[in-house]
Amino acid sequence: MFTVAALYHFTRFPDPVALRQPLLDLCNAHGISGTLLLAGEGVNGTVAGNRTGIDAVLAHLRALPGCAGLVHKESQAAEQPFNRMKVRLKREIVTMGQPDVDPLQGTGHYVAPADWNALITAPDVAVIDTRNDYEVAIGTFAGAVDPQTRSFGEFPAWWEANRHRFHNKRIAMFCTGGIRCEKSTNYLRGQGVEEVYHLQGGILKYLEEVAEAESTWQGECFVFDGRVSVGHGLAEGPHILCHACRRPLLPADRDRPQFEEGVACHHCADRTSAADKDRFRERQHQIALAKARGDRHLGTL
Repeated sequence: MFTVAALYHFTRFPDPVALRQPLLDLCNAHGISGTLLLAGEGVNGTVAGNRTGIDAVLAHLRALPGCAGLVHKESQAAEQPFNRMKVRLKREIVTMGQPDVDPLQGTGHYVAPADWNALITAPDVAVIDTRNDYEVAIGTFAGAVDPQTRSFGEFPAWWEANRHRFHNKRIAMFCTGGIRCEKSTNYLRGQGVEEVYHLQGGILKYLEEVAEAESTWQGECFVFDGRVSVGHGLAEGPHILCHACRRPLLPADRDRPQFEEGVACHHCADRTSAADKDRFRERQHQIALAKARGDRHLGTL
């Protein structure tokens, strides 16, 4: 079994460029795979590997300036869910495109998973899912509002167009691991919303800690790795990934006439050209050849 560690931490990194290579070298030395993002506002990412390697990476990150309090969430995977290790430099560790948003200046009220059900079932509370539309499509909390955004950067415009719907409501927000809510709740506070809350640790922490019999979660939670989705207890879900459009599919979706392994699914078959599909078929052919050799093709996760 591989240990999967999802993490983020907001802090000030005056020179994130200088942090990149030592972090990448450490991950490679311990056989860790995944993606870590570095920016002037902090670090974000998910990595997977053996216990010793994950502990070494977490210790390295917590030794960085302002990161002693970094919190991570763990789960398990039967196979390595990432193909390689990437440490990338970004403008933001989660892209919202709002330069005045700064979680270090305050966020919404954190709500522990054990207290979340009581909050979101209160009649004066509106629950907003801050994730992308394809994530919401496979699972969300009962009664949650889906903004139907294709990227997190669309959320501010959605709020401006819909804020009238939430007059005199307390706002409860959630996302996969908590990082989007650090920014979205700070944004709402800047927009004058006084009572805004968010699920501490995100959906992943809720699914880990709240028993399925007591849960208000419906469906699966999309994750950005080879597992594709997880359910209660963070058990791997049934979904697979369309490697053409990166959307999650149920096994039964493979029986649809639009499905072709690595080339198209019912979500994207009408959105790509014949040239695109030919290119995808060649990529799929190379993946199959790599698998026959016992290797993993770089086109996979």
